[in-house]
Amino acid sequence: MPFLLVPLLLLGLLLFLSFVVVQQGTVAVITIFGKYQRIMRPGLNFKIPFIEFVYKRISIQNRSLELQFQAITSDQANVNFKAMLVYAVLNHEEEAIKNVAFKFVDEMSLMQALVRTVEGSIRTFVATQRQAAVLSLRGEIVAHVKEQLDATLESWGYHLIDLQLNDITFDEEIIRSMAKVVASSNLRAAAENEGQALLITKTKAAEAEGNAIKIAAEAEKVAAQLRGQGVALFREEVTKGMAHAVQELTENNLDPSLVYFSMWTEAIKHFAEQGKGNVIFLDGSNEGMQKSIQQLMAMQQLPAAGGPAGGPPQRRS
Repeated sequence: MPFLLVPLLLLGLLLFLSFVVVQQGTVAVITIFGKYQRIMRPGLNFKIPFIEFVYKRISIQNRSLELQFQAITSDQANVNFKAMLVYAVLNHEEEAIKNVAFKFVDEMSLMQALVRTVEGSIRTFVATQRQAAVLSLRGEIVAHVKEQLDATLESWGYHLIDLQLNDITFDEEIIRSMAKVVASSNLRAAAENEGQALLITKTKAAEAEGNAIKIAAEAEKVAAQLRGQGVALFREEVTKGMAHAVQELTENNLDPSLVYFSMWTEAIKHFAEQGKGNVIFLDGSNEGMQKSIQQLMAMQQLPAAGGPAGGPPQRRS
C-alpha cells in the first residue's frame, strides 16, 4: 500500500504542474528551456511539466502613468508640465506579445524608456515655440508626441492611447510678468474702446448739431422770405391805399396833404402805444412837420414815376 501511495502522489503532482490558470486581462508567455514556445490565453491551460515554463504573465489592460517634468521655450522660459500617459499592449497577436515580453529586461526599464521618450518629444516641440504660444498649443503638443512615439512604441509592443497635459505652468516671475502684460493689454483695449465710443458720441453729436443748424437755417431762410413777402405786400397795399385816397381827394378838389397829415398822426400814435417806455424825439415844429409831409409826398410820387405800381393813374392832357 505505501508503494502505491508514492506513484499516486507523483501523478497528482504532475497533474497539478500540468495545468495553468491564466486570469482575464492577461496572457502567459511559455518557454521551453528558455526559448519562446507559445502564448496561453485566459482560462485553464495545459503545459508539459518540467519542460514548459511560464516565463512571464503580461497584462493586456490599459495602463496609466503620471509625468512631471520641465521644458525650455525658444525665448528661454521654463515651462513646468504635469501629464498623464495612457498606454496598452498593441494587440493580442503573438508578435506584439513577444515584443512586450522580451524587449526590456524588466518593467522598470520599460517605464524609464517610456517616460524619457515622452519627455524628450515634448521638450523638442516646446523648444521651437515662444513662451506666449505654449499655453494655446496643448492639442498640437499631444499630436506631435503621438506622431513621434507611434513607431517606437509599436516596436516595443505598445501603443499610446492618450496623453493629457493636465497642467502647464511657468516660473513665478514669468507668471507675474504675464499677468502685467495681460493687464496692460486689457487697459489698452479698454482705452481704445472708450476712445472709439467717445469718437462715435462726438461724431453723432456733431452730426446732430449740424443737422439742427441746417434745419434752423432753412427755417430762417423760409421765414425771412415770408417776412420779406409780407412786408412787400404790406407796402404794396399801403401804397395802393394812399394812391386811392389821394386820387379821391384830388378829384374832389381837396388838398392831398390831409392824407399825409393823417399818416403822420397815426405814426405818432403808434410810437406812443408801442414804445414800451423808450423815448423817441420828433420834430413837432411847423417846419419839421412840413418837411416830414414833403418826404411822404415824395415817397408817394415814386410809384407814379415807375409806372403802374399801385399809384394813381396819370392824367394825359
